[in-house]
Amino acid sequence: MIEPGQYQDLSRFGLPPGFRGRSGVIVQLWFLVQTFLFRPSPQALYGWRRFLLRLFGAQVGQGVLVRPTAAITYPWKVTLGDHCWIGDEAVLYSLGEITVGAHAVVSQRAYLCTGAHDYATPTFDIYARPITIGEQAWVATDVFVAPGVQIGAGSVVGARSTVLHDLPPGMICYGSPAQPIRPRPTQRKQQGGS
Repeated sequence: MIEPGQYQDLSRFGLPPGFRGRSGVIVQLWFLVQTFLFRPSPQALYGWRRFLLRLFGAQVGQGVLVRPTAAITYPWKVTLGDHCWIGDEAVLYSLGEITVGAHAVVSQRAYLCTGAHDYATPTFDIYARPITIGEQAWVATDVFVAPGVQIGAGSVVGARSTVLHDLPPGMICYGSPAQPIRPRPTQRKQQGGS
């Protein structure tokens, strides 16, 4: 049997000052907006969802497509490049900064997790590390991306992979943990060019 507080004592937990990046009122207001205006919006109303995200401080490029069932914790910590896609039930757990590059895809049920806890401290301290998805990358369905990870431009992360470390650009990667497997074909190579 373990002793009380031997590993963690959650009664001593507290958020660091300014951790959320906005006041509790704004955080709760976003929760209400996401619940009652964002999620129930018809699929085709991408412009409406872009407007709501921008209203709450997200940096949203042109032609961005965010599905209504995507969940974004703190939009003011999110940057979405031109023409990127965020799929159904994708989670952008943006306790830290999340950047999704232009023409990148975050597929359905992918989970970009910028926050975690220090399990070595009895106060179970919370921390956040940024995640960057490079331009033209594809994070496939059910992929988990850990705090502090950078996925290189043009890379593909295969379905249900777990990304615990940075991945290089232009590679097809998969596994748990995800590893680079082979280069991703480019249009030039597919068309027989040099």
